[in-house]
Amino acid sequence: MTQQLRPERADAEPSGLDRFFRVSARGSTFSRELRGGLTTFVAMAYIVMLNPLILGSSADATGAQLTPEQLTTATAATAGVMTVVMGLVGNAPLALAAGLGVNAVVAFTIAPAMTWAQAFGLVVLEGIVIIVLAVSGVRERIINAIPAPLKTALTVGIGLYIALIGLVSAGFVTRKPDAANTTVPVQMGQGTEGHLVGVPIAIFCLSLLLMLVLLARKVPGAILIGIAVSTAIAVAVNAAFGIAPEQWGTIVPELPDHVVGSPDFSLFGQVDLFGGFAAAGGIAATVFLFTLVLSGFFDAMGTITSVSSEAGLVRNGKVEGMGRILAVDGVAAAAGGLTGSSPNTVFLESATGVAEGARTGLASVVTGLLFCATLLFTPLAAVVPAQAAAPALVIVGALMMAQVRHVPWDDPEYVIPAFLTIAVIPFTYMITNGIGAGLIAYAVIKVARGKAREIGWLVGVLALVFAAYFGVEAVEALIG
Repeated sequence: MTQQLRPERADAEPSGLDRFFRVSARGSTFSRELRGGLTTFVAMAYIVMLNPLILGSSADATGAQLTPEQLTTATAATAGVMTVVMGLVGNAPLALAAGLGVNAVVAFTIAPAMTWAQAFGLVVLEGIVIIVLAVSGVRERIINAIPAPLKTALTVGIGLYIALIGLVSAGFVTRKPDAANTTVPVQMGQGTEGHLVGVPIAIFCLSLLLMLVLLARKVPGAILIGIAVSTAIAVAVNAAFGIAPEQWGTIVPELPDHVVGSPDFSLFGQVDLFGGFAAAGGIAATVFLFTLVLSGFFDAMGTITSVSSEAGLVRNGKVEGMGRILAVDGVAAAAGGLTGSSPNTVFLESATGVAEGARTGLASVVTGLLFCATLLFTPLAAVVPAQAAAPALVIVGALMMAQVRHVPWDDPEYVIPAFLTIAVIPFTYMITNGIGAGLIAYAVIKVARGKAREIGWLVGVLALVFAAYFGVEAVEALIG
């Protein structure tokens, strides 16, 4: 995926737009950027429906709940604007939206201890902290300090994570119904026996096989074509046979009754920056903020590094324009608090656009504008089911897995740290946990081998920070 792509007209004089985004310089073309931006949007459009579902499922300390209209507008608007900013400022094919996992922390951990305005105030503070770290250069120095083999392991682990997300969202992999009474927590398919049954699963398998065939034939737009064709089939089949909605999951492939909807901006600016410290207590609010910062910091770091590597934007172990990219990511986190959509961050699904040839920020501008368009056409965002889009994540995960060949498996100082990084990310469903486990193991092994000086003070501090992160609940319990 990191191969250089030749421009369609190498002899043509680059236009101003070409020079601004460096389309030809990065071996791309306008058609690839447009296709990549569209593919990324289609792959992550589900967030417009899923984020409101998560945040709307919880109530704050006063019992107040947010409405779907408020949350859909906040989610689409923030993702659209910040992804366009990433394209213009960071010039990277990276799309941003409300982060999965961290939005659940906001909804089910932070909000119940305070008001929504106070919870979003902590989100803004998180973004400010990350911006300061990015602008000061500390965040970039931290990323550069992490050993190259662990960065490679991070890419592999995220690849497995992406594939698992795809398999789970499609219903191909599910939690075993009697997980409490068995040593096997997950299974293939549905029911107690773990069989692949139902039309939605068939759509997933068809979509996956179609993408494989198109990729094998080197058809341009293979992933996008696969998603589009599978969605059309899903809509037709669902209309013909009336599949039960619960079989599809979050998004049911139905043509909407109406195309245009009115956005609701009432959540925008409803923020209480420091009220959460009084409402939940100083220690609890600080722990909440620490969790948000750590998750946002390292989840984005892992995603940016991995996707940029796939796009061929890594030079001498460093991501091109990393400082600008990190600054935009921090602004996006704060913007998520100001709009009420939860922290926004770079999405793993950006890799699907890269797989289609995206190499510059032009693809991000396309993705962002499409998100902005959903403010008026929100009903259309609910047409693509997970079973049609999830195969793209499986394909991308497999391509990222290929990086595993660059891990020095014959070096005892990296075997266990790399393995833990790769395994913990998908097994715990969190990038931050994998990075932490790998860094701690790396530091411990270096000390055990009498090479403590080789760790580097920055990596050593990170290992201690992650040790505190993993034990924060125990410490909080002792203090409480």
